[in-house]
Amino acid sequence: MNYLSTNDAPLAIGPYSQGVASGSFIFTSGQVPLDPATASLVEGDFEVSTRRVFENLRAVLHSAGATFDNVVKVTVYLSDMNSFNVLNSVYSEYMGAHKPARTTVEVAALPLGAPVEIDMIAILEG
Repeated sequence: MNYLSTNDAPLAIGPYSQGVASGSFIFTSGQVPLDPATASLVEGDFEVSTRRVFENLRAVLHSAGATFDNVVKVTVYLSDMNSFNVLNSVYSEYMGAHKPARTTVEVAALPLGAPVEIDMIAILEG
């Protein structure tokens, strides 16, 4: 097992790693829209927040030698399901034609008051 770590994504805000690689599997920890340079939530609307989450996830995946094309499962947590259409729009930009399995749930609250949190499972085949 290998703990993933990159300065291009926010450091964990608790006793966990940014992700774990085990065998050919990569498990990212949930990413909220934290700016890795400031460790603060990004300012802006839901679209800006969602883009930051995807950039953080891209960095964690990259640290393990993976891309979004390696992702097989995505879990999305929204603090407001009314953001679903914006989520889908940004998601489609980042994932392109790749269509991993996905679960999206509305939750009462997320860490630091974030509007969105996403985690991913990827597989390196090889």
